[in-house]
Amino acid sequence: MFLPVSLALLSALTPTASFAQSEAPAIVEDFRPSSLNQPGQEYPQVNSQGYVRFRVNAPGAQSVKASLGLGGQGGTVLSKAVDGSWIGTSSGPLDEGFHYYHLEVDGGVFNDPGTLNFYGSTRWESGIEIPAHDADFYALKDVPHGNVQQVLFPSPSTGIQRRAFVYTPPGYAANQAARYPVLYLQHGWGEDETAWSNQGHANLIMDNLIADKATRPFIIVMTYGMTNVIRPGDPGGLARFDIKPFQTVLVDELIPYIDRHFRTLPDRDHRAMAGLSMGGMETKMIATANVDTFGYVGLFSGGTFSPDDVAKAPSFREKVKLAFVSYGSRELERRAVAPPGAPPFDPVANHKALKASGFNSVFYVSPNTAHEFLSWRRSLHEFAPLLFRD
Repeated sequence: MFLPVSLALLSALTPTASFAQSEAPAIVEDFRPSSLNQPGQEYPQVNSQGYVRFRVNAPGAQSVKASLGLGGQGGTVLSKAVDGSWIGTSSGPLDEGFHYYHLEVDGGVFNDPGTLNFYGSTRWESGIEIPAHDADFYALKDVPHGNVQQVLFPSPSTGIQRRAFVYTPPGYAANQAARYPVLYLQHGWGEDETAWSNQGHANLIMDNLIADKATRPFIIVMTYGMTNVIRPGDPGGLARFDIKPFQTVLVDELIPYIDRHFRTLPDRDHRAMAGLSMGGMETKMIATANVDTFGYVGLFSGGTFSPDDVAKAPSFREKVKLAFVSYGSRELERRAVAPPGAPPFDPVANHKALKASGFNSVFYVSPNTAHEFLSWRRSLHEFAPLLFRD
């Protein structure tokens, strides 16, 4: 979650499994196992319209609900079958892309044993993928692949060894003379450094862009950004979030480590920072305070750059080559739900004003998605080709 401009508006844009349309059509019985199911598991299933069907074996249970969907007070209520299993279908088709969910069995929260697990909402959640019409850009293809590796780096400021995942592009190991720009890419609230590889397919997006010669090859670094952990059910915790501990980890500890251990181009013009949701909020805070460190900045559903923001950040206009902002189209539609007294929030107007002033501002809208990973996969796909254009 995020939003630096309005904590009240944040609650309206919390990641959910959004329905693709308000009036549900007749359900087509062409359900197939989700691509994120564990090996050999038949359920959950997804049909060609984006409906999800669940089946859970819990013969002793009194009630079972899947948090995915809008039916039954925030979920899909399952009904008990003769064989003791519980079956139910979402009350409408869901947006294309990835969604978190869990099961509620007799009031307890459990993961679905049929699916793989993904870290989100400060816990490992079940995940499901609604096939997207444009999934080709993050598909696993027969192209040269980069490498995602775990690194452990010392963090004197926090007193522990911290973890990051580093994507190196195809050819990195073979060409020992080449040096590369770096993108520091942050996850959202409740997620961790595994999110961009697992849920976001950042490595596959890059592999495919590089194979198509649509972007310059570069390194991506992903690390844990919640140095001040905010617990679920504590929305006021966002107001107390302090960026300074993570800024120290990133700027003073991680970046020097990466520059020592990888063949980087260690200067502002070859270093970018971006993040989704809360990671976008962190990006904005850190990048505006460190204009000699980052030359390119991206906020994916994570705030906006206004002319005032740029004016208040010393040398931002002169030193930052690109400010990229993106949202899902459904997020922009929901701006109208901001409660009375919330500060103005108009990323489109801000973009237009910056563009008119001569600043390199780019604004992207992901069609028919909300605060969810397909918005952010598409955002990375649009952002990457704009980086490091010497």
